[in-house]
Amino acid sequence: MTAAVVAGLLAGYGIAIPVGAVGAYLVAVTARTTWRTGAAAALGVATADGVYALAAVAGGSALVPLLAPVMTPLRWASALVLVALAARSAWTALRAYRARTLAGRDDDSLPTPLRAYLTFLGITILNPMTVIYFAALILATGPSAPTTAVDQTAFVLAALAASASWQLLLATGGTLLGHTLAGPRARLTTALASSTLITALAVHLVA
Repeated sequence: MTAAVVAGLLAGYGIAIPVGAVGAYLVAVTARTTWRTGAAAALGVATADGVYALAAVAGGSALVPLLAPVMTPLRWASALVLVALAARSAWTALRAYRARTLAGRDDDSLPTPLRAYLTFLGITILNPMTVIYFAALILATGPSAPTTAVDQTAFVLAALAASASWQLLLATGGTLLGHTLAGPRARLTTALASSTLITALAVHLVA
């Protein structure tokens, strides 16, 4: 079981650490809300990674050819959702700045922890590359891949824990950024910069 736990941790960090559009959006959301909201969003991402890790150990090699025909539509859907969220974030920041509020902390349109969790779960689950990543990893390990129920459970839980720890670290970074950039102008600049970065990364998904 130890080998399965180590493999799961490595797999979880391997998929979580490269910061893409979702990671950038996680930091941006946490910077302008609260750590609690950011933590909920982080757990949404980790939950999606855990679901895909489970799908991989339950038959990832069989799922890959089934996902292949819908890969492009899913990538486009993910990119469009991220661009829409980035645009909404920029608009909220602009409106808050005009009203001279603290970058929308009092704005009802900002996500609650539950809404943040569901949003990040949704945009992460749209990325079928995650299940392909886990499936390829399991196939590559060959005979040492987790096969028993205990080993498979250990692998999935370890991958989930690794992803959650990294995403929570990003959320903490977002909180520190939000505390550092407390002025309306600084928050506006950060929101616009993060929206631009998220849009660029989302476009990269379909480029």
